[in-house]
Amino acid sequence: MIVTEGQGVGGVRSFLPAVEGMRACAAMGVVVTHVAFQTGHSSGVGGRLFGRFDLAVAVFFALSGFLLWRGHAAAARGIGAPPRTGHYLRSRVVRIMPAYLVAVVVILSLLPDADHASPTVWLANLTLTQIYVPLTLTGGLTQMWSLSVEVTFYLALPVLALLARRLPVAARVPAIAALGALSWGWGWVPMATGSGVNPLNWPPAFFSWFAAGMLLAEWAHTPIGVPHRLARRRLVMAVVAALAFLVAASPLAGPEGLVPGTATQFAVKTAAGSLVAFALVAPLVLDRPDTPHRVLGTTFMVTLGRWSYGLFVWHLAALAMVFPVLGTFPFTGRMPAVLALTLVFGWAIAAVSYALVESPCREALRRWEKRRVETTDVIDAEADAIAP
Repeated sequence: MIVTEGQGVGGVRSFLPAVEGMRACAAMGVVVTHVAFQTGHSSGVGGRLFGRFDLAVAVFFALSGFLLWRGHAAAARGIGAPPRTGHYLRSRVVRIMPAYLVAVVVILSLLPDADHASPTVWLANLTLTQIYVPLTLTGGLTQMWSLSVEVTFYLALPVLALLARRLPVAARVPAIAALGALSWGWGWVPMATGSGVNPLNWPPAFFSWFAAGMLLAEWAHTPIGVPHRLARRRLVMAVVAALAFLVAASPLAGPEGLVPGTATQFAVKTAAGSLVAFALVAPLVLDRPDTPHRVLGTTFMVTLGRWSYGLFVWHLAALAMVFPVLGTFPFTGRMPAVLALTLVFGWAIAAVSYALVESPCREALRRWEKRRVETTDVIDAEADAIAP
């Protein structure tokens, strides 16, 4: 039996408004954790809770895992052809690189914290290889480590899809789950990288976050079962997400602030992040097609979701502008005011980025693809799949 939209899974639709809304929330979660740190809220219970808003990255990764894998999950069950690799790679480049390159050039040229960047810093950031090159995560761009991880997933996904085709359909879910669980052990892998490079920021460490979304993509095309019924119990999923978040914020998942933890603590944090992401995304993609999402699915939240990549790219630059505007300095408090103004500046810049850079580039690609394949329409259901 193959599940179609008519049989009750909303996640097979090409556009999911609530997913856009969740992306907006995750982007603001990233802003919260960085504002909290920059205003000195990095210790005590509050510091731990604010610090774990960095698990918003796990939500982004799960969203990308779902959106980019669901075409392959459908094809494995005879629903359409597999996504075309060439189109997929072109859409990924056009989705992230134009806005990213503009931000890198502007920030490295104008932001005081990134002033006098060396050629190595420029090259590493322009090529999204900064997590592999020592001391190249620079002011205004330190958040880009996660985008570097994301790009590696983009490149690996066609290979993973090819390998998955060799498996029986029934083995796909166990295989993805096993690989995700295996990635929790990355902290125990011995590495001799020298100073200035952190292997715990490398892609294998976070595969379970992508796998959470990939599993949801598989279940979106399977008969209604336990995963679907569980995902549709919103209160239960909210409790699961909250409990996993609290575990991630506890000493079990590491010390306060930026102090490195043990391999066990890192495994606990990444495992908890997987659960948080799964519990937040599952109700949005394994729901019934007629399920209302009265907040996340609104026009306002969908619009913010479309701008969310720009907020991610520019929010640290916006944060740097806020301190002089308020006449204050980093690590001296005033978190509510700093957060509010950072969001105002960040969303404004993001809207401009979307209107002047992101949307025109994506439309240009669609026109080119339309001419190339000589068809009346080019459907790119994964065009908005991005996980800063």
